[in-house]
Amino acid sequence: MFHQSVLSFLFILGALTLTSALYSSNSDVIQLTSKNFDSLVLSSDDIWIVEFYAPWCGHCQQFAPEFQKAAKVLKGIVKVGAVNADEEGSLGGNYGVRSFPTVKIFAADKKKPEDYNGGRTAQALADAAVLAIKNKINAKLGGKQSGSGSKSGSDKDVIELTDSNFDKLVLQSDDMWLVEFFAPWCGHCKNLAPHWAEAATELKGKVKLGALDATTYTSKAAEYEVKGYPTIKYFPAGKKDHSSVQDYDGGRTGSSIVNWALEKLAENIPAPELVEITNEAAFKENCDKPLCVISVLPHILDCQSKCRNNYLKILQEMGEKFKKKMWGWLWTEAGAQRSLEDALDIGGFGYPAMAVVNAKKLKYSILRGPFSTEGISEFLRDLSYGRGNTAPLKGAQLPNIESVDPWDGKDGEFPTEEDIDLSDISLDEKDEL
Repeated sequence: MFHQSVLSFLFILGALTLTSALYSSNSDVIQLTSKNFDSLVLSSDDIWIVEFYAPWCGHCQQFAPEFQKAAKVLKGIVKVGAVNADEEGSLGGNYGVRSFPTVKIFAADKKKPEDYNGGRTAQALADAAVLAIKNKINAKLGGKQSGSGSKSGSDKDVIELTDSNFDKLVLQSDDMWLVEFFAPWCGHCKNLAPHWAEAATELKGKVKLGALDATTYTSKAAEYEVKGYPTIKYFPAGKKDHSSVQDYDGGRTGSSIVNWALEKLAENIPAPELVEITNEAAFKENCDKPLCVISVLPHILDCQSKCRNNYLKILQEMGEKFKKKMWGWLWTEAGAQRSLEDALDIGGFGYPAMAVVNAKKLKYSILRGPFSTEGISEFLRDLSYGRGNTAPLKGAQLPNIESVDPWDGKDGEFPTEEDIDLSDISLDEKDEL
């Protein structure tokens, strides 16, 4: 009896241990507690995406793989952490956590984190991270422009690099770096210095800026073939080697450096997910962006799986090409969303068709050219430059979206015709042909 009780206790203890470890110590998701939360999150300049979860919560368990994927993708760009609110109840209470999972974004104002209400996918989290970065930068730039004088950066935010610390700080880190190789007597270097410090301050927590005196630390300067001053090199986030290092080719003002760095950050974000419109939630979530690209593909009976997948491949390629725009990408089958087709004036002139919608302004623009890589690319490029014709959505509101089953990836099947049994039908002579 005693032996059985011990075994039961050990079984329960083991189960509790497993359920509490929703994210392992090897995960890219950083474990946050009341002991380290202030120092890691609140006192840092990093942007943080933080999940408050309970180990027993089914939704949390389903969300965990996508949250871990987001942490891996955003490593070196935005910090991703998790709080076991079962064990850290007071920490969850501080931020009004009442259900699980609750995700908050700690960005410009750490005292007032933003509630994350996006999709529970790595892509949606990555989109939110990019938006948080842009908002933080825009807030700082806006403050600079409205102030009475120009906002200068701090030399302390520029990291001093040497031959001895370069590999550890730059090459062996997950962070993205811009490194200036300079000479103390160089006039161009002296002119760049305040702009470099300004950019280092603006980008703090997102991109690290370093400076190496190439006349003193000649080994690293020679390794990277520095022949003039200043020379700026770009070291991407994550694993680095010589083949990944690039020359900086942007301007030499603080804003130019910041914008160039943010472009590089955006390049590391994965392509947007191409989402089938199966319900209103999917539609609104992906159209709650600067623009959403909506494609209406032929009915599966008119264009079987091979044909449809070719169209989807084109759309995925376009999503990759224009991913820095942070648009939403949606598709539906002809006839599945008739209200949407009517609102966009798509139905009736053939499929596939495409429209780009601005959900906030309730306007749209239709692809008039070919539904091809070249045709779509030209159409979207014109829109991104502010060119192209737009029209107001019919009804001056977003259309109703029907709930439909998602495509199963298979060919369509024509309905089978039923054989008519005439054996039970008797015909009078006058009815015979």
